[in-house]
Amino acid sequence: MDKLIINAAITGMVPTRKDSPHVPISVEEIVADVRRCRNAGASIVHLHARDESGEPTYRLDVYQQILRGVRDVSPDIILCVSTSGRVFKSFEERSEALDCTGPAPEMASLTLGSMNFPKTESVNSPSMIRSLAKAMYERRIVPEWECFEIGMVDYARYLVDHDLLEPPFYCNILLGSLGTLSATVFNLDAAVRALPPDVTWAAAGIGRFQFRVNSWAIMMGGHVRVGLEDNLWFDDDRTVPASNARLIDRVVKVAGGAGREIASPDEAREMIGLPARARVGTPAS
Repeated sequence: MDKLIINAAITGMVPTRKDSPHVPISVEEIVADVRRCRNAGASIVHLHARDESGEPTYRLDVYQQILRGVRDVSPDIILCVSTSGRVFKSFEERSEALDCTGPAPEMASLTLGSMNFPKTESVNSPSMIRSLAKAMYERRIVPEWECFEIGMVDYARYLVDHDLLEPPFYCNILLGSLGTLSATVFNLDAAVRALPPDVTWAAAGIGRFQFRVNSWAIMMGGHVRVGLEDNLWFDDDRTVPASNARLIDRVVKVAGGAGREIASPDEAREMIGLPARARVGTPAS
């Protein structure tokens, strides 16, 4: 099987320091944690920004500080920013991080449909999805599809067939969030089978489902998304707080048992179809 690409979702929009002592909040904490994740085996880092009070922010200046800091300490890791609609609703807010330069993001999240989280909603209208996809295409940023439902996977196929999404294709299949597709191996298999051709796919489990979904993906030949954004605990009984690096280390061990080596960031770029590092951070002309 191919080498394993590990995508580290380290902060998210929801976890606070009260929820976990290990969730990185400030720019400096995020940068330091990315370095630990890279050393543990991550090749992609999925980034959310927080403001001075620890609240989620879309601000370009904060994202730029994070990207520059990460590139200084982890020169090769793949940079992915968030365009989530969970908190911020307008296109202007959601797309602001796409304008980072020096370095620019190589990937950006693109949720392919509206959905309910346990306590709130994420609205992603067809026009918003197309506008964000177009903005990414213009900036040579590869969308990181986020699919929480089979319908989102089907919509990806529609967007590809109508040339609204261009290759290369990368998809995160997220299972186990209340209100969306449950975390079963049947559902993961069905979602993978529904993907368009030539998609590099990864799977994530929310909360206590993270480890089992990661394990299924490893055995099925896919890749993984792992981190504190989706899961704050190392055990199902919620007695041992997790850290991003420790969660990654566990995935690396499972991959080793399955006979899969860990992809470096440059190997992941080649597998996904991203530009080689010589072009990374170059603004669109």
